[in-house]
Amino acid sequence: MRTRIKFCGLVRPGDVDAAVRLGVDAIGLVFYEPSPRYLDPETARELRRRLPSFVVAVGLFVNAAPALIARTRDTVGLDVIQLHGDERPEEAAALGLRHWKAHRITAGYDLGAAIAAHGAAECHLLDSASAGFGGSGLVFDWARAQGHDSSRLIVSGGIDGGNVGAAIERLGPFAVDTSSGIQGGSARVKDLARMEAFVEAVRAADGKRAATAAGG
Repeated sequence: MRTRIKFCGLVRPGDVDAAVRLGVDAIGLVFYEPSPRYLDPETARELRRRLPSFVVAVGLFVNAAPALIARTRDTVGLDVIQLHGDERPEEAAALGLRHWKAHRITAGYDLGAAIAAHGAAECHLLDSASAGFGGSGLVFDWARAQGHDSSRLIVSGGIDGGNVGAAIERLGPFAVDTSSGIQGGSARVKDLARMEAFVEAVRAADGKRAATAAGG
């Protein structure tokens, strides 16, 4: 019943090291140039080298050319590709790479159809719709995620230490993902106290689920 944790948008070595010490399962490196958390591949490669083998490096791309994705993956040493744009199912499958597909949830978004169409995706990351592509700090309607296979769902979008426990209790996702929820004084800085609070809240929620399952 352990919920996996991904910290996204990390750009500073110290924040990467802190995430590792806290026991996160994955870190997200952003390769979308308009994002304030953008990293060039060479800088990202140096951050990747700080990760132990049990922490996954996820590369976030938005409507990027397949050749650019492949080249960046090889340069950095990415484990998983996160497609966060408007990539069509056939485009994602044609990459031939392990990937997660992000879904920006709106009132009219047919999540079930989208998940079925992107059957080649290893996981489906649920995010709030915003003017940009993620990192908005906005929460989507969690009710829209219910009724789907939670073992392949990653809940994102405005998740922080204050509400992640409720998200886990309600949706039981495979993983949770936060970026703005652990942000410090700027988009490129993470706050250690908020990082710690997030991990503690996830662990507490998992403990509660385990106790409930055991009849405690």
